[in-house]
This record gives sequence, structure tokens and C-alpha cells, in this order.
Amino acid sequence: MTDPTTDNQNAAPGEPITEKPEGDYQLERGLVADVLEAIDATNARALDVLLEPLHPADIADLLEQISDAERRALLSLWSTGLDGEVLSELEESLREEVIEFLPNHVLKGAVRELESDDVVDLIEDLEEGQQEMILDALDVADRAVVEDALSYPEFSAGRLMQREMVVAPEDWTVGQAIDFMRKSSDLPEQFYHVLLVNPSYHPVGYVTLGRILGEKRATPLKELSEDSFRTIPATQPESDVAYAFNQYHLISAPVVDEDDRLVGVITIDDAMAVLDEEAEEDILRLAGVGSDESISDRTLETVKQRFPWLAVNLFTAILASVVISQFEEILAQIVALAVLMPIVASMGGNAGTQSLTVAVRAIATKDLTGANLLRVVRREAVAGLLNGLIFAVVMGVIGIVWFGTPLLGIVIAVAMVVNMVVAALAGILIPIGLDRIGIDPALASGAFVTTVTDVVGFFAFLGLAAALLV
Repeated sequence: MTDPTTDNQNAAPGEPITEKPEGDYQLERGLVADVLEAIDATNARALDVLLEPLHPADIADLLEQISDAERRALLSLWSTGLDGEVLSELEESLREEVIEFLPNHVLKGAVRELESDDVVDLIEDLEEGQQEMILDALDVADRAVVEDALSYPEFSAGRLMQREMVVAPEDWTVGQAIDFMRKSSDLPEQFYHVLLVNPSYHPVGYVTLGRILGEKRATPLKELSEDSFRTIPATQPESDVAYAFNQYHLISAPVVDEDDRLVGVITIDDAMAVLDEEAEEDILRLAGVGSDESISDRTLETVKQRFPWLAVNLFTAILASVVISQFEEILAQIVALAVLMPIVASMGGNAGTQSLTVAVRAIATKDLTGANLLRVVRREAVAGLLNGLIFAVVMGVIGIVWFGTPLLGIVIAVAMVVNMVVAALAGILIPIGLDRIGIDPALASGAFVTTVTDVVGFFAFLGLAAALLV
């Protein structure tokens, strides 16, 4: 182990170790091993020096990469203690475990450093007892703000917003805004706009800090208001909020209650975090994995989350086997069918997955609508047909050369075309249908598409074989 308490390639104590990282924005090579060695040696000073220069997100990554016992040992030894930003960066499944382990005074000190939206994100999924412990760490005003945010529906803009914001009357000038910000002692650590409100506290516009700094003091703020200004209802789903930020290139946006009064602001970092979570959930659900599963989960948690969809896949596999069982006689007569049969199903499954992935993502981003539905379906059908024809020729030739039976080549070629077209259509129509009836297409589409491609593929291939080869 390189002793971090001494110079390391001319790096002063407390500075990051200068080994070359394994990749951009990753933990430095050997850092995890050095941290574990410091823990084994109960060398608190070495551990402090290793962790002090790290960004909170990197510390969270480190905590996620080590075992439960190593994590507890690290938290016990780390003299400077965990801060709130590290807690907010941890995966939800791990955050609860860390919070439960931390001493009350460390936890309370960490929470006081966070802004209101981060506190809400931190405690909304915790047990009631843990929530109360964290709320007790806040002063009266901050606690009221957090409890008010928790009163909004889960996954809504009201849960996502922060109350720390800079607000100015709509008739102020640049000079008045600058003087106010200079005198204020409780400005947010980061903000992008000064929000303009009318006497009823309705937001009517916002001005970027760059415009304020670049204009004369006498300039009215309303003359500098951005064209991108729009308000977000507090009850709006956070997925729609993230879409609006991405669609209209927003940096921040005011949140209003049912009376259009300003109650908070959402910033781009929170909106992008929602987009990232939505994309991650889609990927996990398409694979039949729990939407909140992570590599830090325990084995039993992983089994519980994966078992239901594996059970569904077992049912669909049995259904496909039932189709195959209807052709036992011809399979017994022509062994080559059993050799080629998985190829038809596999190609159909892959084609269906391709269409399904594109459809689910297009639905999530609102790019697939009633206006372009027929065009997209037609495109998928034609693409499936053309791919089917190409691979039909390939497999037809392989079937003839491999088994010396021209009719067998024709059978697999026709079955390939049929299954590729059906797979392409199933991949686009099934998620659309599920979305129309209110079921998450990312969650349920995979099992249905797999069933369709397997059943159609086996039935087309074996049915044609029974008709032409016997």
C-alpha cells in the first residue's frame, strides 16, 4: 500500500493520489484497495487523507463497491464523518442501510447541510421512525418546508422542487436586484434565475444572472425576462417535468400551487436526475429486472426482484413447448427440424426486441404519437419483411446445403419471413397497446413479445414442414 500520509509522486498530504485513473471520471486505480488497507490497519489519518479530496459522488461510488462489513468499518473509522451530499448521492437501496448505521449526531449534522429538495429525496422512502429522526435534526422553518413538500404526491413536481430561491418584485430594476442579493445572507448555494412575481406572488418571468450582471442598474428586470419562461404545477408528474426541461432547454422553472402562487423552483440537475432514473428503469424493466435493483443489493433482494418475471418467462416457454408438442410426429421423422427450429425463434425474438426497444423509448420521450403511429408501424413491418427476405435467402441456402433437401430450405425461408414480420409488428404494437390501457410498456412488453415470436415462429416453421415435407 502506498502510504497516503507521506508524499506520493510529489503530491502533498491531503492531495489526490496521482496514479493514472482507469478511465475518465472513475475512482483512481488502487484507491479502493488503499482504503480497505487503511481500514484493516485502523489508520484513521490515512483514511481521512484518502477520502478528503474526493467528490461526494466518488465517495458514494466507493461505499457501493465494498461489502457491508467493510462499509460499516469505514463509517466507524472515518473521523471527519459523512456529509449530507454523500448521502444524497448514494443509491436508495444502500442509503437506508447507511442512515440506520450512522450515529444520530453524525446523521443530524449531515442533514442540516442539505437543501430542502435533497432532504425530501433523502427521507421520502425511509421508515417513519427514521424520517422523524431526520426531521428532528432540522430547525422549525426547514422542517415545515420539508413536511409541506412531503404532502405532495410521490413523484410529483412538489416533491422535486426546492424552496431556496431568489424572488424579486416585477417592477424592480437591475440595481435593486443586485443590492438585494449582496445584502441577503441566505441565498441558495446555486441558482440560475431571479424569479419575478406580481403583488399576488404569481410568477410572471425570470431573468438569468448573466443578463443582470451585464445590464445597467436602471434597467427594469421585466425587460430582461427570458422567452423560455414557463411555470410547472406542483402536482405535475416528475417525468413530465423532466420532459419539459429536455424539450424546452430549461435551466430552472418556478413551481406553482393550484392558485398559481409561487411555491418553489426546480433546477436542471434535479430534472436530469429524473431523466436518468427513467431511462435506467426502462432498461431494467425491459430485461425483467426490478426498477430499483442495484449491484449493492443483497442476494435475497436480487432473487425476490427477479423471480416474478422469470416465472412469467417460464409460463411463456411452456406455452411455446405446447405448440411444439403438436408436431411430435414430424419432429420424430425429420430430425433436421429440431436442429433448425431454434434459429427461427431466435431471429424473431431479436427482431422483436429491436422494435420493442425503439417503441418503448419513443413512448417515453413522447415521440411516438397518433400523428405518426401508422407511418412507424408501416416502417417496422417493411423493415421486418426486408430483413426476413434477406435472412430467408441465407437460411434457405444453408438448409439446402446442410441437409440436401430443397423443400426444407424453402420451409425455413418462409418461416423466417413470417416470424420476422410478426416480430417487428409485435415489438411496436404491443407496447403501444399496453400504454393505451395504462400499463407501463417497459415493464410488461418483453414477455408478450417473446411469447408471440416463439409461438408464431414454431407454428409457422413446423406447420409448413408438416404441410410440405410429409
